Amino acid sequence: MPYRIYLVEDEQNLNQLLATYLQNEGWDVTSFLNGGDARQAIARQPDLWVLDIMLPDVDGYQLIREIKAQAPDVPVIFISARDAELDRVIGLEMGSDDYLPKPFLPRELVIRVKRLLNRVYNVVSNAVEAGNVLHIAPYTIDETKRIVTRDGQEIELTSKEFDLLLLYAKNQGQAFAREQILRRVWGEDYFGTDRVVDDLVRRVRKKMPELRIETIYGYGYRMVQI
Repeated sequence: MPYRIYLVEDEQNLNQLLATYLQNEGWDVTSFLNGGDARQAIARQPDLWVLDIMLPDVDGYQLIREIKAQAPDVPVIFISARDAELDRVIGLEMGSDDYLPKPFLPRELVIRVKRLLNRVYNVVSNAVEAGNVLHIAPYTIDETKRIVTRDGQEIELTSKEFDLLLLYAKNQGQAFAREQILRRVWGEDYFGTDRVVDDLVRRVRKKMPELRIETIYGYGYRMVQI
């Protein structure tokens, strides 16, 4: 069965263009020109939503609240022509999985949809967990021994570097705010600047360059599949 994608975009020409690109990938696409019609379809629970934030009636923020209330695990991609940084942060806080600022190429949306579907529904996975060992090509992470190797050679990591790596290895694709990373790696009792997170990420990137840890400006980081 093809994946079912619901597209909500009030610009009719853009709606038709994006729907055509998505349908060409073999996906079952239902498009909506306003939030009210999309709201009526939430209960049908598609495999993925593509939501424009600025809609003439019910906006994307209200829609994602209602979508996540009924199906918290369904992935959502936000698109918007407004303040990119503000919309990105608000969208992530509300549960969106990705964000595309307008204008963008339709092919970019296709790539992001494909990557998100693969990640969420485990069509392609570069991480295979076996016991306490994680394999994220080309790295092997032994959680029990707290050792990371590549091609049999150990990569020396500090305790905090290993904790950060483990956090992302177990939560590929999930975005973490700096404050969340501080709590997970340094603990609830940490007092100090959150810029230590940036330095920690920089060190892990340097030691493990094949990892893809993306910066979400104004928010934090996430690790995506290679």
